[in-house]
Amino acid sequence: MAVDLSIDLIQATVQVEQPLGDGTRTVGTGFLISDPAPDGRPRTILVTANHVFRKMPGPIATIGFRVENADGSWRYDPEPLKIRDGAKELWIHHPDRDVAAIEIEAPPAFAKAAIPEKWLGADDSFSKYALEPGDEMLALGFPEGLSANTAGFPILRSGRIASYPLAPSTAFPTFLLDFNVFPGNSGGPVYVTGAPHGQPSSGEKVGFIAGMLTQQVELNSENLSIGIVTDARFLRETLTLFDNPNAVQPNPALAQRSVETPGLIAAEDAAYSR
Repeated sequence: MAVDLSIDLIQATVQVEQPLGDGTRTVGTGFLISDPAPDGRPRTILVTANHVFRKMPGPIATIGFRVENADGSWRYDPEPLKIRDGAKELWIHHPDRDVAAIEIEAPPAFAKAAIPEKWLGADDSFSKYALEPGDEMLALGFPEGLSANTAGFPILRSGRIASYPLAPSTAFPTFLLDFNVFPGNSGGPVYVTGAPHGQPSSGEKVGFIAGMLTQQVELNSENLSIGIVTDARFLRETLTLFDNPNAVQPNPALAQRSVETPGLIAAEDAAYSR
């Protein structure tokens, strides 16, 4: 795995937005994954929260690519991304969880920056590195549509695991992060770098993507500064749908659990001015 997961993920994370025609826009976060097709053809996939695309009424979104100049500076270079053909959605989504993915044509530098699919956490990652409540995780995104600079890089923030148990993902498809969520954070990667426990005896620096920020917790319209992270398992499952649309069947138990959980709202709920 890469020595510095943060730098690699910053390079792979992009802003996804669509102007609404009234001076406002809807904004989310996405990140690029390299997931070759079964025949070996290179394939770059943008993953984000499903509600980010659903809340965009038009057929064309914008993906915030960045270009490095010859002098080492960077500039923001957004490009159009077709997400609908008429009423047909061009992205795929998980049948039970708020996860979407779409194949894109990325500039060569961005295709190279896409992270390997194997960096998504496995079913045993939490136990392998002995992660537990109170351990820190990092998150990338564009809160309120803001970026770290004019080049359009995401903002890096952190939070602590705020729920227990964390596994198995079949029973606990999401977990809580003590983290103040804003519109625009939806779809951002949540990850661990230099796992605090269970380091390999070799001393190798480790890390993995634990999931995707998809929701926030509110009680009586008050934001409780708690984020909801969808486990990486469901990102991996969504990627399998590109090659086998029937690979993941709806799970009524998961869907019902989501409906019965009070106080959860999408982290991308509002359009706002630039």
